[in-house]
Amino acid sequence: MPGQLLARGVSRHLRSHDFVSVEELVPASGLRVDVMGLGPKSEIWVIECKSSRADFQSDHKWQGYLEWCDRFFWAVDQDFPTELLPEGTGLIIADAYDAEIIRMGPETKLAAARRKVMVQKFARHAAVRAQAARDPGLHIAW
Repeated sequence: MPGQLLARGVSRHLRSHDFVSVEELVPASGLRVDVMGLGPKSEIWVIECKSSRADFQSDHKWQGYLEWCDRFFWAVDQDFPTELLPEGTGLIIADAYDAEIIRMGPETKLAAARRKVMVQKFARHAAVRAQAARDPGLHIAW
């Protein structure tokens, strides 16, 4: 899937910034972010991967992600019409192997209580994914 390939490139690039990442994390009911990055100082970035104009135009939930992160980014490939993306958001150009931050998303620091909740969700999500990879026959309820 094109979006998953973008997510892989983004996740690889985040490591160069000392971030770790997970894919498809649910910060709140009805929301699922494509990539969430956790930085060395507990900073939280949300990256939405869009593989086409139609994919972007059908996304009506992205503003709901803003309250769950310190910075928000779009990740698109080099052929995506970036003029469609809202100003005041970050921009990452990615492919399946790497990415580059073109425009840093503005910082809106999370409240301490919200940050704690998100770091815990991140840790649990990562642990469940690691356990599923180690034991694919185990049924894990999300």
